[in-house]
Amino acid sequence: MADRAVVVTGASSGIGKACAFRLVRAGWRVYGGVRDDEAAERLRERGVEPLRLDVTDAEEIAAAAERVGSTLHGLVANAGIAIAAPLELVPLEELRRQLEVNVVGQVAVTQAFLPALRAARGRIVLMGSIGGRSALPFLGPYAASKHALEAIADALRVELRPWGVEVSIVEPASIATAIWEKGAARAEELAELVAPERRELYAARVARFREIALARGPGADPDAVARAVERALTATRPRARYLVGRDAHLRAWIERLPTRLRDRVLERALTE
Repeated sequence: MADRAVVVTGASSGIGKACAFRLVRAGWRVYGGVRDDEAAERLRERGVEPLRLDVTDAEEIAAAAERVGSTLHGLVANAGIAIAAPLELVPLEELRRQLEVNVVGQVAVTQAFLPALRAARGRIVLMGSIGGRSALPFLGPYAASKHALEAIADALRVELRPWGVEVSIVEPASIATAIWEKGAARAEELAELVAPERRELYAARVARFREIALARGPGADPDAVARAVERALTATRPRARYLVGRDAHLRAWIERLPTRLRDRVLERALTE
C-alpha cells in the first residue's frame, strides 16, 4: 500500500482521525483534512500529512486537490456536523449549515478529487449513518443530511462504474466522538433562542430522548468504523453499504417494520 494515497476529510478527531491512523499503519500515504494548525501538528506526529481543508470553502478544496496531484487511490468523505433539535424549532440558517457541511461539502470535495480518483481507478467512501436509513425524532436535520448521502452514494456508484471507481457508504450507529458533544452544546444554545412557551412543547420528550441516549452509553469505538472504511478501500469487491455496530443492525431491522408500528415503537420509547 506504500504507493497508495488517500484523503480523509474531517481527520482532526473521532472517526476521521481513527481512519487516518489506521490507514497510516496499513502503509497508505494519508492526507488528513483539518481546519487548524494544532490539529495539523497532531496528525503530522502520527505520520499523517495534514491538508488544510474546510469542505465549505471552495478555494481550500481546490488547493487541496492541486496539492494531492493527479493520482488518488481513495477518498474518505467523513467531515460532518450534527444539529439536534425539534424540526419546528430549528433556525433555518442552522438547517442550511447542516446540509452545507454534510451534503454539499461532500459533493464539492468529491467533484474536486474525481479526476485523480478516475486516473487511479480509486475508491470513494462516504461517511453515512444508520440515521440515513432510520431518522430519529429530534435529530431530523442530521438524519436528513445522511439520507441525502444515501442517495448520492447510489447515484455515484452507477455513474462512476465506467471508470472502475467504486463507491461505498458506511453506516455507523452511535459512535464515541466529539460530534455529539458539540451537537449537544449547540442544541442548548439554540434552545435558549426559542420562546419558553414554544420550547416547553417539546421539553419532556426531548429530556426523555436524552435520558435514553445517556443510558445507552457513549457509543462504540471509532476504530470499528475505521475497520469498515479500510475494508471498503481494499476489498476485491467492496460492498455498497457497511453497517457498523449492534445498534445500527437493530435500527435497520426496526425500519423493516410497517411504518405505523415503527412509529409506535419510537413513540413508546419517548413516553415510558
